[in-house]
Amino acid sequence: MEAFWISLGAIFLAELGDKSQLMAMTFATRYKAWVVLTGITVATTVVHLGSVAIGGLIGDALPTTAISIVAGLAFIGFAAWTLRGDELTEEESRKAQRATRSALIAVTVAFFLSELGDKTMLATITLATQYGWVGTWIGSTVGMVAADALAIVVGRMLGRNLPEKAVRYGAAAAFAIFGVVMLVDAFL
Repeated sequence: MEAFWISLGAIFLAELGDKSQLMAMTFATRYKAWVVLTGITVATTVVHLGSVAIGGLIGDALPTTAISIVAGLAFIGFAAWTLRGDELTEEESRKAQRATRSALIAVTVAFFLSELGDKTMLATITLATQYGWVGTWIGSTVGMVAADALAIVVGRMLGRNLPEKAVRYGAAAAFAIFGVVMLVDAFL
């Protein structure tokens, strides 16, 4: 359960202000929310399963202290990445607008491709080096889907009046705190 809750919280925070949330909002303007959430869930389930597999292999191969140091530094890096912000490129925005075949397939493929190498994928790999893969997989998937569902609901309610800076700074601060805690644990 520890892996589930830590992964859920960390990935939920990582997803705040991420381009995936912008994609979710964009798709939700064109398709029904349940179709968008289903596509996000399918893509996230597959990407995060691969992520925990990679993290599990790395975790088994490296000493615990080295993993804790790398994980702490990675989370501090995620904090900087979050501060920098994430935006949809013109191409990603066009893909979201012109998808005309199956909406579910369009959303699933778009999210799958956008998550490859994204900070939530890297955070999931990092978490899987420290915690059990099943809890990390389920927690990270639920965290991402919950954050994107929140983006759809809030985006529909508030439009473009979201306090993006506050969300970005809060998520970055949480990542920095996770990173410092992991580094402290590594050296104690």
